[in-house]
Amino acid sequence: MVGVADSQSVFREMYATMALCAQATRRVRIGPSVTNAITRHPAVAASGIATVDEIAPGRAFFGIGSGDSAILNLAERPSTLADLREYIETVRALHTKGESTWRGRMVRLTWVKRAIPLYLAAEGPRTLELAGEIADGVIVNVGLEPTLVKDAVAHVHAGAHRAGRDPSSIDLWTMVRANVTDDVPAGIDEIKMELASNAHHVFRFTLDGKHVPSALADAIVRVQNGYQPGAHEALGQSPNAALLDAEPALRAYLADRFAAVGPPSAVADKLRGVVDAGISGLLVTGFVHERQALIRTLGERVLSRLA
Repeated sequence: MVGVADSQSVFREMYATMALCAQATRRVRIGPSVTNAITRHPAVAASGIATVDEIAPGRAFFGIGSGDSAILNLAERPSTLADLREYIETVRALHTKGESTWRGRMVRLTWVKRAIPLYLAAEGPRTLELAGEIADGVIVNVGLEPTLVKDAVAHVHAGAHRAGRDPSSIDLWTMVRANVTDDVPAGIDEIKMELASNAHHVFRFTLDGKHVPSALADAIVRVQNGYQPGAHEALGQSPNAALLDAEPALRAYLADRFAAVGPPSAVADKLRGVVDAGISGLLVTGFVHERQALIRTLGERVLSRLA
């Protein structure tokens, strides 16, 4: 799976990027990881991902979440669970029936050839259960600790059971912040802006059900209050990276919970715990200076140990 971020203010245009990825590959699945329900009308998004699926037949997927830097850089608010449900149902209906209603108005998509699998990005218990109810797959972002992974899977399965679905039919992936290096402190330092992003995004709205030590709650709020969407995932000494320099205890906690950093064997061991806990799809972010080297090392020296 190759996921492409959708955040117009800080990244290149997603659908153009996905088209290039589709032309350059033959086997991988390609899709947003993730788009949102605010900046793109569901008919526009449904047509866009169906176009990618024509370029890469049968390989497209559609990932959606409540919204982060894409909407915050436009001074918009994240989607509610009701918004996400309606958006996903509208995109699915456009793909399967060619028409639907969106906010009380008829919308159409006349040329689509197949239903593109829909993935919901989820962190909290209610979103995980919604994903189990309505999504074809879930991009889980609760961390890499096996107990947290098992808890997330249980919530997805609870939603599936409530909707009368077979939980085994839902494709599960988890977000992984990774850096393969023998110098662990330097490896964590390089991706600390990613860890700040986790604190900002995963724990927003509420800490209920998210298994955060109470002693770190105030530090999380400070990072959230200081987070700058315009510097989202920016490499180097960004203002978001600097937020964790002032919060060493939170930085250590986030690195342990969300990241796999170290030599290949150590990274593989941590990821094996995720797989054993019930999620075999590992969607690894690549926000490091040597991105191609990280991808190659992951494939040849880390993921190969999990086969």
